[in-house]
Formats: sequence, C-alpha cells, structure tokens
Amino acid sequence: MNTNLGVQPMDTVRGGFTFFWRSESPFSQWHDSEFVVDAERFICAEQYMMYGKARLFGDGETAARILAARTPKEHKALGREVRGFEGALWERERERIVYEGNHAKFTQNAGLRSALLATRGTLLVEASPLDRIWGVGLSAEDPRIQDPAKWRGLNLLGKVLTRLREDLLAAA
Repeated sequence: MNTNLGVQPMDTVRGGFTFFWRSESPFSQWHDSEFVVDAERFICAEQYMMYGKARLFGDGETAARILAARTPKEHKALGREVRGFEGALWERERERIVYEGNHAKFTQNAGLRSALLATRGTLLVEASPLDRIWGVGLSAEDPRIQDPAKWRGLNLLGKVLTRLREDLLAAA
C-alpha cells in the first residue's frame, strides 16, 4: 500500500489549485489505499465507488464481483455492468458515495490524511484530459486549466475532496 506523505511529484500546485491525475497521486480514486467500511475491505476508492453504485441499484451479484476484483480497471469495468442503472438516481447519489469512500480512505490512512490536509488553501482539481465528469477534461499542462470558466468538465472528484478536506480541518 502506498501511503506516502505530502503532495506527490505528479501533483502540481499552482495558482490556488492542486492538480492531480493518475494512480500515483494520493488523491486519485485508483491510488492503492486499503480501508474498511461496514466490515468490507476495499483496496482503493474506485472499488468503493463501484461497489456503492452496484448496491445503490440493488445489484448484489455485481457488488460481490467488485469486492472480489483486484484492480481499479476491473472495478471500473464491473461498474459499467451494474444492472438496473438509472442515470438520474446515480447523478443524485454519486457524490455522496464518493465522499463516503474517500472519508474512509483519508481517515483510516494517516499518510493519506496528511497529504490531503497539506492541500489547504487550494482547490483540488482532477486534471484528467479524458474525464469531463469527475475531472475537468484538461491536463495540468493545458493553460486553460488555470481558469475554471474554461474547464470542459465538472471536477466532481476535486470538489468532493476539497469539501472532505475542509470537513476534516473543521473537525480537528
């Protein structure tokens, strides 16, 4: 398990933002990070998210397969197979599920918690040029990333992590 302290070299802090992407970053859903929720053990936040998605739609079989899968790539693929999926319900619940998983991830791993708290004063931004829902649809090297009005994505993961960090700081 990789629980290195602090902002990682692949993370970029610039202009009030902490940009991250790829599994090496502690802020990535794919980052190795064991945690337990309701007696279930997870190996990364992506697994928790896809497990939560399957449970939300009552797909126990896919939920069990997600728990048994050993890589984030498998978790994501299985999440796409969830039966009974309803887009409107997922849009209402997805951020709550991701918050819950990341709360467990960052509170059960001291090094990860320290890394998140070290971003204080910045907005976390998933600088994925490929993801327009959880990320901003731009890479950290793209000059447009400095202006949120030019983002091509919603940055839901960045917003969830920023809110989680603020909640952890307020509780300290």
